[in-house]
Amino acid sequence: MASASDRIEKRVFLRAPRERVWRAISDYQQFGAWFGVAFDRAFVEGVTLAGTCVPTTVDPEVAKQQETYAGTRFEIVIDRIEPMRHFSFRWHPFAVEVGVDYSHEPMTTVTFALEAADGGTLLIVTETGFDGVPLARRLAAFEANDEGWTEQIALVEKYVMLPA
Repeated sequence: MASASDRIEKRVFLRAPRERVWRAISDYQQFGAWFGVAFDRAFVEGVTLAGTCVPTTVDPEVAKQQETYAGTRFEIVIDRIEPMRHFSFRWHPFAVEVGVDYSHEPMTTVTFALEAADGGTLLIVTETGFDGVPLARRLAAFEANDEGWTEQIALVEKYVMLPA
């Protein structure tokens, strides 16, 4: 079993159909719009994608905060796609320091799980694997991503409420 410092979990009830939530998390352009990243291609299992941080299109205040990281590049590896149920990828958490090569570090796994709920969709976002992050940056990565996922949950909620 993972330790409390190894796992972040966020849950949100979204007043949106499951199909709408699924598109928001599984389509690389829609994901990028709310998350604040531009990817170089579509999400496909087993593929490594390059992403560049850009401000979110959903919330001007958050977009202003994200400007600090604008232009920062990172990679994700698409792990698993089960339509309408599960989307997961691996990445190097909080890999934002310019000039640092994070490629030798273990990745964490981010999972988006969708469950049907009366009047909408339950979205559960988990990130696991922090115990593998080097000790020197483990706590900072965990805390930054814990706060980040709280913010991202609010962004995806705003996004799915926009007209499709």
